[in-house]
Order: sequence, then structure tokens, then C-alpha cells
Amino acid sequence: MNAPDSPQTIDQVISWMEAIEASTPAADGVACFNRMYLEVTRHVQQELQQGSFADPAFMVHLDVTFAGLYLAAVDAAGGPVSGVPTVWQPLVAARGDSTIEPIQFALAGMNAHINHDLPLAVVRACADLGTAPDDGSHHADYQKVDELLDGAEQSVRESFEPADVKAADRHVAAVLNVVANWSITSARDVAWDTAVALWRVRGDRLATDLLCGALARTVAMGSRALLVAV
Repeated sequence: MNAPDSPQTIDQVISWMEAIEASTPAADGVACFNRMYLEVTRHVQQELQQGSFADPAFMVHLDVTFAGLYLAAVDAAGGPVSGVPTVWQPLVAARGDSTIEPIQFALAGMNAHINHDLPLAVVRACADLGTAPDDGSHHADYQKVDELLDGAEQSVRESFEPADVKAADRHVAAVLNVVANWSITSARDVAWDTAVALWRVRGDRLATDLLCGALARTVAMGSRALLVAV
């Protein structure tokens, strides 16, 4: 996918994700994550249309900024893996490995996007709009998304399970053991704290670079653990 410009609306984000889905084999690791992310984004859009957020303008800007980081990584994945953002390299490098289950790819993508990209998106959105993470209803609205994801997470996970899965299947049990302790909402809780920390040091370039570098490497290690063939 060649995406020279960033999306400006959630409709555009969804259109770009739909284009990725249409142009990428279903078993591809990026496609597995994209399928999960597309479903979640549609849920968020529905909540926005229903007026569920106190500050919809902030939430739209945050959602679009957040998605733009993923779409930029997908664009970079069209070249050498070394040119892909560090946090996305494990998923991109393993995307064609048929020994890795789709749910592992999906959660590795969520790991990269939530634990790393989301804090950066919160900081960028606040800077763009002249506000701060702790201002107004930002955190409360953010937590409303947590509630939405908490309800959607199980159905999303189940969508990756084959219809004939049996509890006694050792392979399935091993995969479940790898992914069982990863939670979208728990990751978002950590992401918010990371965003607040990055916001506090935003005026210190060295501290920001050190924190961002360490964050990318740490999250990448988590993705590699999720992508272990079992």
C-alpha cells in the first residue's frame, strides 16, 4: 500500500484499512492484525456517531493520529524490514510464517500499536490541539474506549479460532498459553501512563528520545514473544 498522505477522518482510516484487507492475503500477519484493528475502529466510529464521548473532536483526532502511525508502518513494510519502525519489525519480519497462528499475529500487532504507538498518539494529539492528557474529559473518554474494547475483545479473539477447535488439541493449548495473559484494556492502561510520562518530559529532547527508544525496543521484545511458533 502506497500512502503518501495521512488520513484526516475516521472514514478515511477505515477506507485505508479496507484497502489493506482487499490487497493482502488473509493469512498474512499484517492482514491478521488489520482485520482485528478494522473491526475495533468500526466499533469506535459507531460510538462517536452515537454521541458517547464528551469531547468527540479530541477523540476523532486521537483516533486518526493513532491509526496514522500504523498506516505509516504498513507503507514502510513495502520496503526492507530495516526501514520499518523498530516496534513493527517483529510482525513484519514474521508475517509470512505459516507456523504462527493468526491470533498471534493479531495480538502482536495490538501489542506494538497500543503499547508503543498509542502513547505517542496521545502526546501528538494533545500538542496539535493545545491541550494536555489530564485536561477536561480526555481520560474519561479514553476509558470509555476501554469499556468498548473489553466487550469486543472476546468476540474478536473468537473470530480467529477455527470452527473445529478442540480443547484437547495440544497445539491450540500451546497457542492459548502464549496469548492468554495479553489484554487490550490492560495494555491501554499502561499506554495512558506512558503518555503522561512522555508529556511531562516533552520539553527535554534527550529524555524523550531515550524513553521512546527504550519503549520501542521493549515492546518489540513483547511482540517477538507473542510470535513464537508453538
